Amino acid sequence: MREGLMKPVLRLLPFLVPFGAATALWAAWLGWDQQYDVRPDGTTTGPYAPWQVVGLVLSLLAPVYWAASRRHVVGAVLGTTVGLTAAAFYDWSDDATGLFAVGVGMVMAGSLGATVAVSAVIAAVKGDGRQLPAQGPGPAC
Repeated sequence: MREGLMKPVLRLLPFLVPFGAATALWAAWLGWDQQYDVRPDGTTTGPYAPWQVVGLVLSLLAPVYWAASRRHVVGAVLGTTVGLTAAAFYDWSDDATGLFAVGVGMVMAGSLGATVAVSAVIAAVKGDGRQLPAQGPGPAC
């Protein structure tokens, strides 16, 4: 009985690990910084410093690598993308202008594109060692 209940959870693990890591890492790197910085010339920056975003991206490499190196590219991509999108939505949804939706869409598109590229490279490099069959020269044209 116990083994039957664990099977669906184990099948979702390649999605749940990147999802949980993405939401937790968002909170750790970006969730605590909500203030815009005013420079001496009057311009504002923020609320995030570049080092925070770089730290988030580098930290996300570990769960993406974990899933993609096990050939769970879809779980790595969807888990990371959904996790970051949900975290951004939760973090920014108190914006009265409604423009947060544009930012959330940009987070979704950027994380989707980046994790597809990184996961594909990891899966290709960490291949299972099997070689593709040799192809002879194609038909003469």
